[in-house]
Amino acid sequence: MKKSGLFLLLFVLVAGLTSCQSSGSAGEEAPLTDANTPLHLLQPDYTTPYRVPEKREIIDVLDRVYGYLSEVTPMGLVDRASGAAVSDYAEINENTIFEKGDFRLTSYEWGVTYAGMLLAAEVTGDQRYANYTYDRLKFLAEIQPYFLKLGEEHRSYAMHSVIHPGALDDSGALCAAMIKAKLAGQEDDLDALIDNFMAYISNGQFRLEDGTLARNRPMRNSLWLDDLFMSVPALAYMGHYSGDDAYFDDAVKQVLQFSGRMFNESNQLFMHGWIQDMEEHPQFHWARANGWAVMTMVELLEVLPENYAGRAEVLALLQKHIRGLANHQGEDGFWHQLIDRNDSYLETSATAIYVYAIARAINRGYVDAQVYGPMVTLAWNAVAGQVNEKGQVEGTCVGTGMGFDPSFYYYRPISVYAAHGYGPVLLAGAEMLALLEQTHPRMNDSAIIFFPEAVQADGPIFELN
Repeated sequence: MKKSGLFLLLFVLVAGLTSCQSSGSAGEEAPLTDANTPLHLLQPDYTTPYRVPEKREIIDVLDRVYGYLSEVTPMGLVDRASGAAVSDYAEINENTIFEKGDFRLTSYEWGVTYAGMLLAAEVTGDQRYANYTYDRLKFLAEIQPYFLKLGEEHRSYAMHSVIHPGALDDSGALCAAMIKAKLAGQEDDLDALIDNFMAYISNGQFRLEDGTLARNRPMRNSLWLDDLFMSVPALAYMGHYSGDDAYFDDAVKQVLQFSGRMFNESNQLFMHGWIQDMEEHPQFHWARANGWAVMTMVELLEVLPENYAGRAEVLALLQKHIRGLANHQGEDGFWHQLIDRNDSYLETSATAIYVYAIARAINRGYVDAQVYGPMVTLAWNAVAGQVNEKGQVEGTCVGTGMGFDPSFYYYRPISVYAAHGYGPVLLAGAEMLALLEQTHPRMNDSAIIFFPEAVQADGPIFELN
């Protein structure tokens, strides 16, 4: 036993004897004082568990989410009027819709979920997660040719947003997930879907004069921070998948041109929206939009070649953004709906995205584990507590447009059916498992500490030799 551990044990034994001898009368407990108790070792009444999680606990969270999603996201087609199953794809028409489940199989949120399942499979070795994604993407690829015969004017049939994307929301996250699935080993032919999405991102989406991806909603020439994630990871992974550097160039350009307009160097956070025709730009630092931004940079750096033009600038921006996020983490591990307004509610999906992005930044050597590992651990513990026994993710803000007043963000509803929470939780849990494999966290003097190497110590307080 190390000396520090031995001294502490002797202190506790003596304190116990002193406590027994100094009790006032039979049945009364002596007060805990500095003279009879090591008060600094008393455990606070934490709201969020304050400890290094066990790997099995993380896997349990992932399993619960997987179990729930497997039950509530069926793969099937039905007739809109009769509800009858459409099993013969030759009978597909404008009234063919997806079988009803809790979530949509073709939403951008589900693109994140597909990617989360792939990462969970990669880290745990459990093929069930990957099969969830493979099976559903295969289903989409199989039915796609039968929907091609339908015109664009019938907007409510299944696959309309896939075949005729009308926004980056329809395209980027699903496309990136499909490319990741192919790179992970999916044998089914997804290229027709991928190429259609990429054609829209590269040539169909509205852009400003300098090529920055934009929308004309809610006003003309609007930049949505969300659109970084709805475009850049797909562009980056397409560059990697196709070998065409033009996709890398566009991806880097988007990050740098968005950040030039929307990143606040003072607090190191992004504003949610930017309108070209406004002389002054209101800054509302919406948590999930900042999540899309930080995850975008991590995803881009994952496949952007070393020494590629603009890579150093993207990495520096990521490091600054992570510092800005760290400065605003709440005492229970969460981030607030508006990051810099502590009276706005605590939000789960953004917190989960930050866990994934910052943990991956640590794992890739972009930021220091000793600095950021403890905050990521606390954040994961907070997120894990939001996954109920059924496997639903609680505390997630529903889909959110762009606003220019605080009330809009403060009062956005939360729901377990907000699809935005599920992919981020899967990504966060998987990356936390990887973090625990690569680093050496221990409790020392009641604090979570990430050590540069494994520490062998048997006491609650120890010094390093």
